Amino acid sequence: MSDKIETSGALVVGGGPAALTAAIALAQAGIATVLAGKRPPRTDNRTTALLAGSIAALEQLGVWALCVDKAAPLMTMRLVDDTGRLWRAPEVKFEAHEIDLDAFGYNIENPVLIDALEARARALANLRVIDDEVTAIEPGDEDVTITLKNGARLVAPLVIGADGRNSLCRAAAQINSSEHKYHQVALTVCLRHTRPHHDTSTEFHTTTGPFTLVPLPGNRSSLVWVLRPHEADAIFALDDDELALQIERAAHSILGKMTLEPGRALFPLSTRTAARFGAQRIALVGEAAHVIPPIGAQGLNLGVRDAVTIAELAGRAHDEGRDVGGGDVLIAYDRARRGDVASRGLVIDIANRTLLSDFLPLQGLRGLGLYALDRIGPLRRAVMREGVAPRVRRPQRHNAI
Repeated sequence: MSDKIETSGALVVGGGPAALTAAIALAQAGIATVLAGKRPPRTDNRTTALLAGSIAALEQLGVWALCVDKAAPLMTMRLVDDTGRLWRAPEVKFEAHEIDLDAFGYNIENPVLIDALEARARALANLRVIDDEVTAIEPGDEDVTITLKNGARLVAPLVIGADGRNSLCRAAAQINSSEHKYHQVALTVCLRHTRPHHDTSTEFHTTTGPFTLVPLPGNRSSLVWVLRPHEADAIFALDDDELALQIERAAHSILGKMTLEPGRALFPLSTRTAARFGAQRIALVGEAAHVIPPIGAQGLNLGVRDAVTIAELAGRAHDEGRDVGGGDVLIAYDRARRGDVASRGLVIDIANRTLLSDFLPLQGLRGLGLYALDRIGPLRRAVMREGVAPRVRRPQRHNAI
């Protein structure tokens, strides 16, 4: 092992979009930052629906201009009850123009977003990116030391753990987490279709979970299809032509004939929430702090808000000559983020459980709620505004990113 120890103002552990966003935000806040971690494989076929709040953050970070031409706007969101049950909810459409937005957000392929984040990261003089596995993390009283697979050691007063659901940073900070596993699996795939999507995301509610088609540029969409595990395995085993036909049938042919693009994946659904989002000079962002099902487009959007929030708090401490990894910063971060994460997770869990439930009164309440959203304009607009740009407790700086 090398005896050389490199120091910086902050260390970000991870290689995915949440880690890159946090590193860019910290560097842009004036903190000398190192991002260390293995880059994710480019075989990831998933997409991310970035909502308006995340788009605004990425614009301020200088990232969005690098990838906006490869993203599709989400101008309409359509919910369709396809359960076939006795009490069916009405179809509901949410239009972005109702809340004075051109679009609720944009859908983008993950590799495209990561390429843009990496390009921006390389352009920042006070951000260094190291593509190597982090093997050890040692918190101390005044700083945290991380060790790389190549033997190098890095030290900083603040470490951002953006290293995923099996976070080494969370374990090093001795932060417990609670987990709940759903009896559901999400099938993800990108596809082409013969009819235009008109920038509309359509979510069919089925008895196994949502079947969601989200626009991509051109006559293309991404699909997240939530199924029971045995059904997911059977459908996943189909060849491309058979699977495309099954998807077309499930979509009631609203987009015409389907053709699959290379790459498909299955992801078991679960939730995991850290007991605290920061301790021992380590702040957790993204899936290191919280894992939620791919329902309602909240996962990475929460991670972006995490990244911006910790950067604002650490940047303020840096400006004022305070300890960027001090207990006051981590406590403020936990308070700023916990309500947002908890409320999003609760809404998604309730929506998922009421969709799966065979209890008639619960189905009736769900239908009544959607009916109210469809018929009561002020309520619908309030829900839309909260969905795309939540009014969460956020720290403010005069030079906030």
